[in-house]
Amino acid sequence: MSAFSHLETASIRLLREAYSAFTGLVMLWSMGKDSTVLLYLARKAFLGRVPFPVLHIDTGFKIPEILEWRTTVSQELGLDLRVVMNEEAIRKKETFPDSGLSRTECCYRLKTLGLRGALDGTLKQKRLNLVTGFLEDAPPILWDAVIVGLRADEEGSRSKERYISVRGVNSRWDVAAQPAEFWNQYQRKIPEGGHVRIHPLLDWTEEELWGYIVENDILVSPLYFDGGNGLRYRSLGCSPCTGPISSSAKDASEVLEELRNGPLKSVPERSGRAQDTETGGLETLRKDGYM
Repeated sequence: MSAFSHLETASIRLLREAYSAFTGLVMLWSMGKDSTVLLYLARKAFLGRVPFPVLHIDTGFKIPEILEWRTTVSQELGLDLRVVMNEEAIRKKETFPDSGLSRTECCYRLKTLGLRGALDGTLKQKRLNLVTGFLEDAPPILWDAVIVGLRADEEGSRSKERYISVRGVNSRWDVAAQPAEFWNQYQRKIPEGGHVRIHPLLDWTEEELWGYIVENDILVSPLYFDGGNGLRYRSLGCSPCTGPISSSAKDASEVLEELRNGPLKSVPERSGRAQDTETGGLETLRKDGYM
């Protein structure tokens, strides 16, 4: 039996329960390792396919290789990929690189408002044409249940989440008002004017995630590995706010060894994400609707 069977079983059960409980269901995909493992789990849960749309909130500042990889994987897996961008904020240059806003303010405009606009249909949606590989305008879909690949061990505020968490009007997260989850009884009611977020990877650790990637030979972005210059990314975000780390790990098994016995063992996973260091940081963003 796999060392990860209990984690896989629980995650698949939650995915299937969400699919049966919510009609307006979508999965966020950042192209990072966590949400890519979610794609694998969803295909395992639903006979080799992902039966709901996959959503990418594009900021316009993603690492170019990530977008190329997004297209390749979507075509290979036949994903119903939807992309939303807060084009008005970008046009007005309301961003950290363009106008000196703080990184937190930039994340709020491009990611938080981007996700809100995707859920309520106020921002334009594009859909990937799997034949041509190009994004095309698409009628908006309204979603009220969102599958997210966050983990409790990744960052402090995420440890306060539930398996199915409630978001109120404007995606507000009231941490203290989250319902208890006893005996695998989860929230199945959509709050008026809000939505729910489903977290199938909540109990996984970074080391377990990489161990699962190794065991199942899951294809993740090449940016996680050293391409020959002694640098790789540990966490993927926008290019102005995400830096690579010094590492010679060239595949998933070497990344796992670094986590278990190497210098990364005592270094926070998101240490390369500059927005986390700002006052208020990620928890403030997440209370306003950030992922």
